[in-house]
Amino acid sequence: MNNIKNLAGQTLWYGVSSIAARLINYLLTPYLTYTVSIKTSDYGKMALVYSAIPLLNVIFTYGFETAYFRFATKEENQTTIYNTAALSLIGTTFFFTLILWLNQTALGNMIGLKDFPQLIQLSIAIIAIDTLTKIPFARLRQEGRPRKFAFINIFAIAVNVFFTWFFVGYCANSAAANANSWVFLFYNPLQNPIYYVVLANLIQAIITLLLLSKEIAQIRFQFNTKLWLQMMLYAMPLIIAGMGGMVNETFDRLMLRWWLPGTALHRDSEVGIYNACYKLSILISLFIQAFRMGAEPFFFKQAEGKNPQRTYARVMKFFVIVITLMFLVVSLYMPVWKNFIGPRYWQGLAVVPILLLANMFLGIYYNLSVWYKLGNKTIAGAWITLIGAGITITINFIFIPSFSYIACAWATFFCYGSMMVISFIWGQKEYRIPYAWKKLLAYIAIVVLLFFIHRGITYLWSNTIFSLTIATILTGSYCWFIGLIEKKELPQLPLVGRYFLK
Repeated sequence: MNNIKNLAGQTLWYGVSSIAARLINYLLTPYLTYTVSIKTSDYGKMALVYSAIPLLNVIFTYGFETAYFRFATKEENQTTIYNTAALSLIGTTFFFTLILWLNQTALGNMIGLKDFPQLIQLSIAIIAIDTLTKIPFARLRQEGRPRKFAFINIFAIAVNVFFTWFFVGYCANSAAANANSWVFLFYNPLQNPIYYVVLANLIQAIITLLLLSKEIAQIRFQFNTKLWLQMMLYAMPLIIAGMGGMVNETFDRLMLRWWLPGTALHRDSEVGIYNACYKLSILISLFIQAFRMGAEPFFFKQAEGKNPQRTYARVMKFFVIVITLMFLVVSLYMPVWKNFIGPRYWQGLAVVPILLLANMFLGIYYNLSVWYKLGNKTIAGAWITLIGAGITITINFIFIPSFSYIACAWATFFCYGSMMVISFIWGQKEYRIPYAWKKLLAYIAIVVLLFFIHRGITYLWSNTIFSLTIATILTGSYCWFIGLIEKKELPQLPLVGRYFLK
């Protein structure tokens, strides 16, 4: 249990920083979706930018962050792994950036932004700078320094939010009110407002790089070729897995833009609506991100201890309990959560419960992936992710022309569900972990049943107060049920405050 407590403490720090940072960043969602000057089609263009960036980030980092965690635990590598990994990414970042810069037009055509070359240029700069921060951030995580990690994350996101407001709000209003305003020195009111949203992101990336300057200054020109080759052999399948993962996670916006019939304005608007509603799965996705940051180095360290399989199984159980509760909190309280985005986007709310379940499956898959990462069988992860990508592309290609973003949501659901099932079956053959899978399936089935009960009851009387009351009763009933079933385990969980103060 001490190991799980350590993971909880790590997850708390990474979680607090990630959740705080993402929540601050997500404040931009209501701001941008309620801003009259930003049309749904403009918001769709922004979604296209942020769909392409993660995909290219996978190519730029080529799995070296995970490879760093895998090899940093070995004593013989500790003196050279940081320099080797960092120098590798620095060199390739300059190379990849040059290639993208020379092919801006082709990149713009691919993501549907050929008429917005400045957005492409800003995106390339963001990708390059983000890549340079990956290994310094990984070192903070590996060395167990979550406080600095938290500060940098939160401060940089706050900078992003400030400059987004400054450009989209203050500068736009100042320029409209005063033809001689000082903001005209760097602000063009004729420029699409999304340009300034992405520019604020670039400023955030630069600030992050500066805050990591101490870690970057510690890089020495010591390159261990043998270690680098081992890391590359380990990481190469992760590139395929990462690419497939991004296809599953963000590429559906691009596919929606490509395959949906109608005008470019209509397609951009549909992308914007889908992207805004996707953000309502914030609670589960934030927890999953925080968990991954704490869990990835934790899993590798636990592999060297006694009976790590039992620890992994208990972690999975607590993880599923938390995300099933989060599913209820978001899906049943939708009358509250929907106000997070502008009313122009509410027509897409039907995708939210589907995406919540999909992200639940994804989180479970991340837990299950420990078997192939520990066994140096990352090619298995690549195959699983490619299968998921194939499902995503196939469903979207067939159904997007008829069902628009609803097809994207169901494609995500079946993709992550399939990956979860395949990884579990395959992993139990290669590295058996005693998951209480029947109990966990029951928990998932129960929350889905509670969702449909809530949907059926509120269908008979559509009243917000009544809906929230029923939601509270059902959520409370589930918490009581979990407390009854897990009464021996739950008291042993660490108190949040205790580990926060560590």
